[in-house]
Amino acid sequence: MSIVKSFSVGDGDMFYIKHNSDNFTTIDCCNYSDGRTVDWDLFKEHLNEIKSESRGKNITRFISTHPDDDHIGGIEEYVNRIGINNFYCVENEATKSEETDDFNKYCELRDGDKHFYLYKGCKRKWINESNEERSSSGINCLWPVTANSEFQSALKKAKNGESPNNISPIITYSLENGAKFMWLGDLESDFVEKIKDNVAWGEVDILFAPHHGRKSGKLPSDVLETLNPKIVIIGEAPSKDLNYYAGFYTITQNSAGDIIFECVDGKVHIFVSEEKYPEVFANNLNIDDFPNFWEYDEDKVNSRTDGYYLVTINIRKYYDEN
Repeated sequence: MSIVKSFSVGDGDMFYIKHNSDNFTTIDCCNYSDGRTVDWDLFKEHLNEIKSESRGKNITRFISTHPDDDHIGGIEEYVNRIGINNFYCVENEATKSEETDDFNKYCELRDGDKHFYLYKGCKRKWINESNEERSSSGINCLWPVTANSEFQSALKKAKNGESPNNISPIITYSLENGAKFMWLGDLESDFVEKIKDNVAWGEVDILFAPHHGRKSGKLPSDVLETLNPKIVIIGEAPSKDLNYYAGFYTITQNSAGDIIFECVDGKVHIFVSEEKYPEVFANNLNIDDFPNFWEYDEDKVNSRTDGYYLVTINIRKYYDEN
């Protein structure tokens, strides 16, 4: 079994993957709790959980999508409490008009001797290559194409102190005979429209909507049609800025809180930290209206102490029938 967890960190991103191999991955970190309110107590709870869940994993890595505060907030504290042995990001020279301790730590990691630069199709043990010693993590990078003119333009803007949103990579995590997840950082709609023909899109099961679910990050319709996500996770941007991905099944993290994906052979059991959200979810989508590859597993209702059961996606059933 592997676990993917999306922390509820206000208008920011923070995830971890506890792989079903000797790997552990953190994607971004953020020390917010509500909107952009810094909450060190909550952040330290998250760090303690990551430290506990990664115990016994010999390969740990941190993937940074881009160096904005809502994605690197608290990274200095992360290094102090947990350490980062393998740091993944795109090669960049981003600058900030106002440098923070966290941004300076990001630059230290980005330019140091523990970094690996992400690009389309990159290979490395043990992020996506196995050997006789251990299995890979199942993480792959679909973007950037480093020579692409649009990406080069985004790099230049970031170097000049402008928004680094569009230097974000596109990464997937997939399990053999199981679910496939996709992250796109804070890529913006108009940028994706320009580069979409350079990305090998394919079906995914869980899509984390870019830019925290904002309208400014809404994926083009043809890309969404190709991805055909079973569930789209809408992040915690202000409600007035959100796009709710009409026509797709969604979980809104503003209401759901932390989201836990328990990935087993052919299935994903989903849990949330907000006690009332499963009832809201069920009322908004009657179980009789669930897709035929969704299930409600009574045995999972009280199976975790850190989340309330929401639904199960039967990945194997979906692909067997399609």
